[in-house]
Amino acid sequence: MVFLSMGGMAAMGGCTACGGKIDIPSYAYKTTAYPGMNASTQAGAPGTHESSTRRRHALGEFVRAARARITPQMAGLPEGTRRRTPGLRREEVAQLCGISVTWYTWIEQGREVSVSPAVWARIAGVLQLARAERAYLFELAECADPQHPRDDASEAPGLLRECVDAVNAPAYVLDRAWNVLVHNGPMRDLFDDWPVRDPRPNLLRYIFLDPAARQLVVDWDQRARRVVAEFRADAGAHLDEPDVLALLDELNRDSEVFAHWWTRHAVVEREGGLREFQHPRRGRLAYRQTTFRLATHPDLKLVMLLEGA
Repeated sequence: MVFLSMGGMAAMGGCTACGGKIDIPSYAYKTTAYPGMNASTQAGAPGTHESSTRRRHALGEFVRAARARITPQMAGLPEGTRRRTPGLRREEVAQLCGISVTWYTWIEQGREVSVSPAVWARIAGVLQLARAERAYLFELAECADPQHPRDDASEAPGLLRECVDAVNAPAYVLDRAWNVLVHNGPMRDLFDDWPVRDPRPNLLRYIFLDPAARQLVVDWDQRARRVVAEFRADAGAHLDEPDVLALLDELNRDSEVFAHWWTRHAVVEREGGLREFQHPRRGRLAYRQTTFRLATHPDLKLVMLLEGA
C-alpha cells in the first residue's frame, strides 16, 4: 500500500497508496493542472499550444495502442476476414462507440476535436481499459470521468485498518465526503471517542454540528472557514454525487456558519501545519497535521497528527 502526499506527491511506504477542428458547443471541459504547467501556461501564454499538441498526440497514441490489443471476440464481434493488423479496426470502434469513423480517426491522429466525457467513457468501455488506464485517458483528455469509480474502504478494510493502527499518533482515513472510515486509538482519545459515539462519523458534520468541536479545536472560527474551502477543492469532482449532495444539504440547513462560508466559493488546497486542541482531560495539545492519498484509491485520504509541533 502506498500513500501519496497531497502537497508534494511524496510517496510514503511501510503501510502494509494540427489538423481540422470540430467544435461541439454543448461539451464542457474540466481543466486540470499538469506537472510543469504554471499559471501563465494555463492562461494561454506561449507554450500552451505546444503542450496541448503533445497531450493530444499522447492521447491518440494511447487509444491506438489500446485498440490494437482488443480482438473482435473480446468486443463481441465476429472474426470476419483475415486482418493485416491486430486488434479492432477504427470503424469497428467508432460503430461500437456511436460516433463517426472520421471523428474517431481524428482522435487517434491527435487532431483538435471536442469530445464529451460521455464519448470518452464509451471509448474507454469499448477498449476495456483498466482503472489506471481509464484515469490516464481522462487525465490526458482534461475532463472528468462521468463514471468515476467510487472508492470504498470495504475493498480493503483490513489493510487500511492495519495501516492506521500501526501509526502511534492520531490517524484516520477520510473518503470523498469526509466520512471517517477508519480511525485508531490515539485519534479516538483526542476526539473524546466521538467517532465511536457517532453512528456515521463525518469530519464536516462534527466540526459544524457537534458543540464539542468548538471546545476541542482551539482556533475553531479560523479552522472552520478554511475547512469549507478545503472541502470544496477536495470534493469538486463529486459535488453532484448523492452522498455529497445530501451532506451539503444537511450542513447548509443546520449550520449558519457553514452556509455562510460555502456561499463564498473559496477554494484552497488542503495543507498541513499546526493544529491545536484543548482536550477535556489532557489540556492544550499541539500537533503537525499531514495528509496522504492512497495511490490505489485516490478518493481516500490518510490524515495523521504528529506530535512535536
